[in-house]
Amino acid sequence: MALIELKEVAHAYVARPGGPEDYALKRLDMVWQDGAAYALLGPSGCGKTTTLNIISGLIRPSEGRVLIDHRDVTALAPRDRNVAQVFQFPVIYDTMTVFDNLAFPLRNRKVDRNEIRSRVHEVAEMLELTADLKRRASGLTADVKQKISLGRGLVRKDVAAILFDEPLTVIDPHLKWLLRRKLKQIHQQFSTTLIYVTHDQNEALTFADQVVIMDEGEVLQTGSPRELFENPRHIFVGYFIGSPGMNLMPCRIDGNAAIVEGAPIALGEGIAERGRAAGGELVLGIRPEFLRLKPSAEQGNVPVSVLLAENLGDFKIVTVSLGKLTLKVKVPEDQEVPGEWAYLNFPPEWTKVYADGRLVE
Repeated sequence: MALIELKEVAHAYVARPGGPEDYALKRLDMVWQDGAAYALLGPSGCGKTTTLNIISGLIRPSEGRVLIDHRDVTALAPRDRNVAQVFQFPVIYDTMTVFDNLAFPLRNRKVDRNEIRSRVHEVAEMLELTADLKRRASGLTADVKQKISLGRGLVRKDVAAILFDEPLTVIDPHLKWLLRRKLKQIHQQFSTTLIYVTHDQNEALTFADQVVIMDEGEVLQTGSPRELFENPRHIFVGYFIGSPGMNLMPCRIDGNAAIVEGAPIALGEGIAERGRAAGGELVLGIRPEFLRLKPSAEQGNVPVSVLLAENLGDFKIVTVSLGKLTLKVKVPEDQEVPGEWAYLNFPPEWTKVYADGRLVE
């Protein structure tokens, strides 16, 4: 287990970066708490793997320092950082048996033979590899090989942290779900610091205690799955998290309301004043789950036209238009949807205002 700190870390893959656009990872100060499970989540090319490789030592950052348990390891090679890394594609020895692959990291560290046997069998049982221990890796399927790769990362008890770089990409969907659950159980059992890179929000939100949302080389928000869903601090987080994502509407402030397509929408106390003070491009945001679809007009409700209602089992997604904007509303399965016109209620406590992409608080 380890406390990991990134202090003013930034990285560019060009020799002489001329500006922010040249940095794959923009300046970052961050603490990864001892024993926590983190997910790095964002689209391809956002800096997730760069961040992971800086922690592991595969990349030395252009700027800043990396500390593990308060020790500066910025210049140390991966083998000297006491971390394990599991990659997107299996990294194993095809000519070895499954047992020998799992034992390899322990034999390298001169661990006692009996301890090796005990630990290998323990990890094999966790990952349902016991029946394959005597088989050569070369004849195994890709998903079994990736389980071996995961096992090699988990087999060391003394490891400070385990870093996963999209390790379930080659795994079929059902086994992927089982392995995510297994990793969660392993973390709860051993409290090892885990950092998991993925572009799949379901993986991130079900696996991690804290999710780090990244885009264009920048960390936009770190929080629990609930915090990210209920209080996104950037419009990218609002749109990226959730299915469908947050409804986002250009707006202006008038009095204590936001004006969207000519319709006034009430805001929480003080939000209108702070939105005016923030200036810049203003956007109103609310999740489909928090909108209320009404069949008749009530004070403060906004008229919309109903375009489509999709029944998705235990809920419906209703698509409506507000002027030139298209919005999504999530309603219970048994709620009747009006045929042509309806009214939207925007609860002020769930209605957010963003200035130049950042939450107005």
